[in-house]
Amino acid sequence: MLFCLSLITQAVIAQKPEDIYKKPLKEVLPDIEKRYNIKLQYSESLVKGVDVTFATWRYRTEIEPTLTNILMPLDMIFQKTAENVYQVSKFAYHQRPVEEGKRHLDKLMAGYADQQKWEARKTELRECFFERIGLSPMPKKTPLNPVYTPIRKFDGYTVENVGIETIPGVYLCGSLYRPAKGKGPFPAVLSPHGHFNSTDLNEVGRYRPDQQYRCATLARMGAVVFSYEMFAYGESLLQVTSADHRTGLALTMQTLNSIRVIDFLTSLPYVDPKRIGVTGESGGGTQTFLLTALDNRVTVSVPVVMVSSYFFGGCPCESGLPIHSCTELMTNNAEIAAMASPRPMLVISDGSDWTQNVPVVEFPYLRKVYGLYGKEENVENVHLATEGHDYGLSKRLAMYDFMSRHLGLNIVAVKDKSGKIDESKVTIERYDAQLVFGKEGKLPAHAVKGTEAIRKVIKSLQQQATSPVK
Repeated sequence: MLFCLSLITQAVIAQKPEDIYKKPLKEVLPDIEKRYNIKLQYSESLVKGVDVTFATWRYRTEIEPTLTNILMPLDMIFQKTAENVYQVSKFAYHQRPVEEGKRHLDKLMAGYADQQKWEARKTELRECFFERIGLSPMPKKTPLNPVYTPIRKFDGYTVENVGIETIPGVYLCGSLYRPAKGKGPFPAVLSPHGHFNSTDLNEVGRYRPDQQYRCATLARMGAVVFSYEMFAYGESLLQVTSADHRTGLALTMQTLNSIRVIDFLTSLPYVDPKRIGVTGESGGGTQTFLLTALDNRVTVSVPVVMVSSYFFGGCPCESGLPIHSCTELMTNNAEIAAMASPRPMLVISDGSDWTQNVPVVEFPYLRKVYGLYGKEENVENVHLATEGHDYGLSKRLAMYDFMSRHLGLNIVAVKDKSGKIDESKVTIERYDAQLVFGKEGKLPAHAVKGTEAIRKVIKSLQQQATSPVK
């Protein structure tokens, strides 16, 4: 008996403090709820198998410092969702609390009290963005060598698939929509897509019906529209893998591709280079406001369900490179969108994602920035509080109206006898009809494959560049 007691005593004495005070998180959180009279919301999978060292020593007299001490070392965060209610979740680098986003905008706005200071800020950010994205110096621009498929004729518009060599051996594929009549010059609209995936290829990326509706309707209104795909989506998969989309190279290539799309469109003899618009949703919304911030050739922009001060994009193709840490003040997507000023911009938001606070947080900030130019009327917000994360009909209707007013399009051409916009004249095509290289995917012999090969091409073009980005 004495021998056994001696062994137990020695074992207790030998224990380290971090072992004595270690407790499972699934026990710590209920204890915190009782002590502080609060409710914590979390999933069982989040806390399973997770231990807290020195658990009780991390407690403080107030709840929020206590939660910070407990959760931060575990790479977890909390957010107050109601009185005495907190949501516990895994740390997500691309998302912050709503109030933090608002405070950031207030701090940023305090730094540019006049137009001159804001212009200096834009220049500083633009230079940093190009550097962080890996496009400084800008790679030497080479011939686009467009590959065209036969034209398909529809009611009021035509479509032809086009592949352009944004850098030698690397193709960006898309569909070019044109008005059926007239010689131009027509305004042009870039149409990047968002992260909408499906096992049905007809519902993926630029092949989706909602993308076809907006492109064809804009063409019927008198615009030339290029619908193109994200890096490592669609026919891009002939050269890279789908996993390559979730890398920083995707942000580099998507930015470069969009700039080269403007090069392509403005090279067409029937396009007016002074009337260039861009609109996309979700990840395409990120491409929309980032391109507009970086390229002054964009004259009108409509980012859809993406502008937010506290959400930075959940994909590395949006936030996988440190553009948001540019400058000591850092930046966020609302400020990047504001770089469109004083050019016309419509921000479309909804009530079920990170744009749900746009009318009370981001839009007032945007109006202040546009106010530095005396152009508050050039920025608008259409908020659809009962809708979700998409580019549905009501969002397209708002975009058609804005584009028609600022690009000089004929919106009457797509209205029915009752005066409502009618998309029924649009023919929805299957995905394979929209391919440049066909189902066989036969690329030109000189096409490069793999991300390392693409990086080498970019590096080579940068070595040939004559000057840094300005």
